[in-house]
Amino acid sequence: MPREPISTPRAPAAIGPYSQAVRAGGVVYLSGQIPLDPATGELVQADISAEARRVFDNLTAVCEAAGGTLGDVARVGIYLTDLSDFAAVNAVMAEYFQLPYPARSTIQVSALPRGARVEIDAILVTG
Repeated sequence: MPREPISTPRAPAAIGPYSQAVRAGGVVYLSGQIPLDPATGELVQADISAEARRVFDNLTAVCEAAGGTLGDVARVGIYLTDLSDFAAVNAVMAEYFQLPYPARSTIQVSALPRGARVEIDAILVTG
């Protein structure tokens, strides 16, 4: 099955050998986003809620570049360096998604790129 890379300047450019997203058939796999401001390339350093909003805004931009919306997301993976941030990130997620909510996993990790506290990836179904 051919793979089609997806990219947008409205989300941070990839900081390694990967695509912002890849379409394979009717499924788009979105790479993890950290709270990088796409205009500056700098990490947003604020409270965890503001950082999570930046991440979901980045994911929204990639979804739109793929021809979808967050409403088409079937699965979300959340990676936190501190699970005590879970409730705040969960509240922000509720601002971006409506019923039926996507499937989700939340995992505490020891570190994330650039010292971020949150990273989120997703699977978007477009077909």
